[in-house]
Amino acid sequence: MMTLIGIVTILLVLLVAWQLIRIAELSAEIKKENLTGLPNVKENDVQGKLLFGFLIFLMAGFLYTVVAWGPKVLPTPASVHGEKTEFLFYLSLGIITAAFLITQPILFYFSYKYRGIKGRKASYMEHNNKLELIWTLVPGAVLVLLISYGLATWVRIMNPKFDEDPIVIELYAKQFGWTARIAGEDNKLGYANVRYIEDVNILGIDKNDPNGLDDIVVQNLIKIPVNKPIKLKMRSQDVIHSAYLPHFRLQMNCVPGAITEFSFIPNKTTAEMRNDPMVVRQVSEINNIRTAKGEDPYEFNYILLCNKICGSAHYNMQMVFEVVSEEEYKDWLKEQKTFAQSI
Repeated sequence: MMTLIGIVTILLVLLVAWQLIRIAELSAEIKKENLTGLPNVKENDVQGKLLFGFLIFLMAGFLYTVVAWGPKVLPTPASVHGEKTEFLFYLSLGIITAAFLITQPILFYFSYKYRGIKGRKASYMEHNNKLELIWTLVPGAVLVLLISYGLATWVRIMNPKFDEDPIVIELYAKQFGWTARIAGEDNKLGYANVRYIEDVNILGIDKNDPNGLDDIVVQNLIKIPVNKPIKLKMRSQDVIHSAYLPHFRLQMNCVPGAITEFSFIPNKTTAEMRNDPMVVRQVSEINNIRTAKGEDPYEFNYILLCNKICGSAHYNMQMVFEVVSEEEYKDWLKEQKTFAQSI
């Protein structure tokens, strides 16, 4: 596949170079000889046919992209708000695709159909108010509706209304790893500051703040209950990171010196997602590649990633989010040490 892409790239570069040479030659002809204002019929004919050929290449590339990469998109969202963002995404993509499939074939086909050939006389239309009105109002109305709907969706996502208080969890980012802190029984996080970081107190929790003594600090893996609201509070120790949970359709920057928030409700457990037909197929494809390389098999997990290029080991910032039943979540919490027990 990479070889084919390389060959196509080289051919396109050669075509561009040839076009530039022809432009230079035509410019010279216009300056020296072609002062009559008559078009170069042969050149117009060649250019029109080339544009029609490019139309075929463009449509073939579009179809290949859809067929080859379409099945590799993210599976069904695993959060309530994710369903809204997914609909908005595919609505926007559908409008863009429709506009592309309508305008591009017309553009290149007209360049071919009405190319300058012997015996054809061009007509000139200076202005048409009706056409101007149509191609201004139609895209404008579509954009206004799409942007209005997008803003309304964004407001609902960023200001959610839950039937119960969300579980408060802090995500702490630093080069190059994640640490999570779950609020204790009071569901309040204790005050924390980088100046308090020492020994086992890796998050800088204030030991004198009673709200922080029952907090639970975990690394590498955190479990959260399904169908329960979660409020993530995010901060960074060093540079700007970006907490990214793609299967939840969740992303928020972690900014040094500030606390950012994002609330959501996970609606599919890890076990349920592992049985999703699309996930099963994608995992199978991944494992075929890993087996060929002699690597261990991959098992699906919700993974917290950093979506900002934050340094040399940026790619290694990962943490497993496991969505489980409420009972399993409570049992797991009982096995964890509180901050007071850790110190």
